[in-house]
Amino acid sequence: MIEDDVTKVLCVEFLVSLGTAVLTIVAMPFFGIVTNVTMLNSISILSSIFQVGAQCIAREKKRFIVPPLISLVLILSGYVLFILSYLLKEDRGMNVWIGLAIMGTIFVSLNWWENYSTLFKSSFLNSISEDIARCRNVVSILSSLVRIMVTAAMVGAYIPLSGRVWSSVTSVPGDVRLVILILVAVQIVSSALCHWFVVVACKMHAMRRSFLLPMYLASLGVLAAFVAPVIIFFQNSSDSRGANYTITDYCNDITYGRGLSGDTFWFERLVRDITHTLCPQHMTDLTEMGLLGGSALCWWLGWMLCTMHIWFLQLQRIERTQNLFVRRMYEGPFLEQSMLLNTRFEIQRKKTIHRQTDPVTVYLCATMWHESYDEMMKMIISMFRLDKYRPRKDTNNDVSFESHIYFDDAFKDVKGSKGRHVNEYAEDLVEVIREVYNIFNEKDSCIFKESPPLPCQRILHTPYGGRLEYTLPKGNLLMVHFKDKLLIRHKKRWSQIMYLYYILGWRLTRKYFEMFEQGEDERELRKKMMKDNTYLLALDGDTDFQPYAVMLLIDRLKLYPRVGAACGRIHPTGTGPMVWYQKFEYAVGHWLQKTAEHVFGSVLCSPGCFSLFRGTALMDDNVMKRYTTKATEASHYVQYDQGEDRWLCTLLLQQGWRVEYNAASDAYTNAPQDFKEFYNQRRRWGPSTMANTIDLLGSGSLTSQRNSSISKPFILYQILSMAASILGPATICLMISGSLSFVLDIDPNVALVLATVPPVVYLLLCFKLKSDTQIAIAAVMSVLYAFLMIGTALSIVGAMVEQQTIWTPSGLFIIGLVLMNIITALLHPKEFHLVVYGLLYFISIPSGYLLLTIYSMVNMNNVSWGTRETGVQVAAPPPAKAITQRILQAKCCKFLCWDCGKVADQNGQLPETVVLANEPKVNPNLTSQDNNRNVEFCSHQSTEQNFVTQLQKKSYDLTLNEYFLVKEEVDFWRELQKLYLEPLAEDKDKQKKITNDLKELRNKVTFIFFICNAMWLVATFTLQAIGNSVTIKIPKSNLNLTQTREYLFIDPVGLMFLLGFASLLLIQFFAMFYHRIYTLIHFVAFVNTESKTEKRQSDDGMQIPDMLETELKDDKYFDTFLSIENPAAIQQQDQETPV
Repeated sequence: MIEDDVTKVLCVEFLVSLGTAVLTIVAMPFFGIVTNVTMLNSISILSSIFQVGAQCIAREKKRFIVPPLISLVLILSGYVLFILSYLLKEDRGMNVWIGLAIMGTIFVSLNWWENYSTLFKSSFLNSISEDIARCRNVVSILSSLVRIMVTAAMVGAYIPLSGRVWSSVTSVPGDVRLVILILVAVQIVSSALCHWFVVVACKMHAMRRSFLLPMYLASLGVLAAFVAPVIIFFQNSSDSRGANYTITDYCNDITYGRGLSGDTFWFERLVRDITHTLCPQHMTDLTEMGLLGGSALCWWLGWMLCTMHIWFLQLQRIERTQNLFVRRMYEGPFLEQSMLLNTRFEIQRKKTIHRQTDPVTVYLCATMWHESYDEMMKMIISMFRLDKYRPRKDTNNDVSFESHIYFDDAFKDVKGSKGRHVNEYAEDLVEVIREVYNIFNEKDSCIFKESPPLPCQRILHTPYGGRLEYTLPKGNLLMVHFKDKLLIRHKKRWSQIMYLYYILGWRLTRKYFEMFEQGEDERELRKKMMKDNTYLLALDGDTDFQPYAVMLLIDRLKLYPRVGAACGRIHPTGTGPMVWYQKFEYAVGHWLQKTAEHVFGSVLCSPGCFSLFRGTALMDDNVMKRYTTKATEASHYVQYDQGEDRWLCTLLLQQGWRVEYNAASDAYTNAPQDFKEFYNQRRRWGPSTMANTIDLLGSGSLTSQRNSSISKPFILYQILSMAASILGPATICLMISGSLSFVLDIDPNVALVLATVPPVVYLLLCFKLKSDTQIAIAAVMSVLYAFLMIGTALSIVGAMVEQQTIWTPSGLFIIGLVLMNIITALLHPKEFHLVVYGLLYFISIPSGYLLLTIYSMVNMNNVSWGTRETGVQVAAPPPAKAITQRILQAKCCKFLCWDCGKVADQNGQLPETVVLANEPKVNPNLTSQDNNRNVEFCSHQSTEQNFVTQLQKKSYDLTLNEYFLVKEEVDFWRELQKLYLEPLAEDKDKQKKITNDLKELRNKVTFIFFICNAMWLVATFTLQAIGNSVTIKIPKSNLNLTQTREYLFIDPVGLMFLLGFASLLLIQFFAMFYHRIYTLIHFVAFVNTESKTEKRQSDDGMQIPDMLETELKDDKYFDTFLSIENPAAIQQQDQETPV
């Protein structure tokens, strides 16, 4: 029974509490400081005994039992020497205190029994440990109460038994009481900080230099700090008293107070107190001092040998505190001893067994549609980086990767062809893969060695279109799924459903189904499947990332089993003012908003461009199944299809999973570069964000019960954030009206009307005009508002100057906001330059929070994607042969050399040195690989004109052999299409109804949204019209904080909103600071645990791809005179290319 086990544990806690009270309250006051400091090391006696017993039971090599055995002998020897040092004095009064001290240390050493309970193979001890783990919080609370009661009882009993009276305790002078309180506070704070820094050092894998050595030297440092001043003061006294002045005379003077002045410095009084505690010892008696010194040395060496196992302790990359330390609490009276003894103990074995978790499989799932050549290149290079970072052939890999690309709407009809062809975007993707494959496959790019032939790859007909299967140079797989919208449902959410069911439903579940058919138990298979470390990395077609970014996200999911998803820091790329605006917008959103969500609750949106999802979380009830819901109502189109990544996270949160954010995991994605594309993108994001947030808040009480990360205060925080977002347009109008009132010197109500008229007019125009015209008007108004915002900033400064004070709510808010952003940027040193874009962000606030909000709300009925809608003609890709040639020269040639000869020349002609195979050769490794690629080889070449022959010609030197899917997978795809992915039939009546419903929903939401803003404006207008009778009067202070006789009048509604908004920013700021600390810990741990060999290989592997990427960004594609270019210059450029 759990109750019985808890009672037994509390009995042990009683003995520990009794030992602590007896040792610190009763016994230690009768010994000197040096004895007390060293005696604490003897509390490791039972730990040494337990270690000896555990090593004997384990039956490992005898040398592993030597340290704890010597430790036990030394501690017992310390006890013997300690007893002898007092027996020689023939002071019978000390015998009781010696016995109590030894008994107290033995009782205290019971404190860490749980560290060894599972090592003795005892079912009794194992059951107790399991029961404690189930109710750890209750046991901790009860044990704390037991300690408080035992300590109070000991104090209450000891005072009368020792012949003292309570008045001697209660009648403490005020200054002494203050000193005691300060010492207690210092002890509490320093102990807590020491414990925290120890945990940080262990998690950062600095255990030996930042934990073990400081703890071992702490006792010696304390002794040196106490004894050294005593020796110095004695030497000073002996110099003035003469050579015959001994330490005994010095002790007599200290004991009887001779030669002391009342106005001595506090440090001198402290040293005299320390000397007074040392004086009972006969310092001139070498035998007594030798026995005490020997006992101190034996205890210290015994404690050090008892904890020597920590030196060889193996840790995961980021270890949970509960796995580092057995007990949650630390012991304040003997902090360093308790921290070391509380560290997890492991049996030392003959062969080092690396404690690794189950291997992780990560499926990279990218969705593509109309990406450009450069965007595809970024994605493919990132996938090849991972292949080089974790080769499949390495059997010691902790992570294996497999890449999938789902290409939407990839097929088209070609006149005169017998089958459908892939479009020009799909052709570009094949070309990109071929070029990147050539670069990464180069093992020795010297021109004097013949390049080995590239391995053959696979091309398949599938029920949804077609598929390419590549085996990458290091053995990992890359699959490209070309979707035909005539065969399978298109658009991004359905591509996600497609890969969710394919990977989790076919690739993963089928493995366990085969085990079930072989006779394995269903329950055991279900447990294995739930523990299966299968993760899915969701990507966009233009995402660029490094391998370390993925590994940091993997760490978050491996560390916490209830984390269903983790996202990284997204960096928008591109050029132009719109991208600059988004750079600062993304920065502020990640710096403050995402960190606050991570710290206080859970991240609400893990972006689909770079997020890692746990497979078991996606397979949970009401997650993947509900994600397949087809939009049938107007609200579904807004919530489900316009922000699919946010909806998926909402489903995870409602099911009890947590979503986290890692600021060190960087990913780069292209951002809209023109005003129209940006507005259309945010037209999708704005309403879907609001819809999902309202859905989550609507089920807040149920979600908080199911999800431990979603608390009631966090829900309140989200409600306040939502209110601030809704009232954003009115707030912008109020800010502009204040500027107009100050600059034009007009009545505040008139200024408010003038500030409200333009957005109201724009709102009415949006209901009548087409979306392109709305965006054009918004662009013109954004420029005008930008000039007005400059005036607003100057008016705020002018108002401070005119009022001769900055101590106003608005002034303090603006100054605090600027300082907070600068400090936040300083805490992100690699991103500090983004502060410059903050000026552009500031003048664009009306466009982003007023005009864009109006546009998004009014056009909510438009559920088109908005970006990449029309397939523009793809720009001709750069001449890949010239790129390859340039890279080969920069990588290989150390002198002026000829063309490498392994690639085609500028005119596209193959050099004579290139030998083309007449017939494709099948790589035998491809057909022998197990890897779930269930295909059947097609021995004959298809003669039909279709996408197969089209892509075989396109990928001439990377041979594509045609294969066919096995029947089981074909049946799977057909069943999946029938259930969820069948193309939607056009129903004009239904579409018309949905269109009307969307307009009706738009009208309702727009009315509610803007009526709230109107009410806020009317309330402000009314308060300004009434005058000072309803305002808050605040005394005015100048810059020196000297009050003047003037007053400031502030309306209560505006002050309330200002204080609420400032509170949200402060909450986000402190959350950011907390998050930065733990991000640093994680990143340092990652760097310390990555082997130097892997990093060197990774750096070398990144050099070629990054140079290729640099070439693609270069506009001078047709620089044909490369053979006479200085290779040293090219090599220098290669070295300067950032990795």
